[in-house]
Amino acid sequence: MGCFFAIELVRNPETREMLVPFNASGDAAAPMNDVLAAIRARGVWPFAQYNRVHVAPPLVIAEDDLLAGLDAIDEALDVADAFGDG
Repeated sequence: MGCFFAIELVRNPETREMLVPFNASGDAAAPMNDVLAAIRARGVWPFAQYNRVHVAPPLVIAEDDLLAGLDAIDEALDVADAFGDG
């Protein structure tokens, strides 16, 4: 038993177009790479696949540490917003 969820990043919330194409590389993957770099810059090492950021904090984490990690991800999502068109 544990805590595991993902944040799916889309360009447009109405059409749900993925932030980056499936299996993107090179310039096509730049938006996701920028988001992941922003998360890392805030001290959180993310696991990502395609257009999803996976979050799996340990169940023995202190509440302050959990909130700090989630705040770091939340702040970094501003980078994803810059690539949106909706």
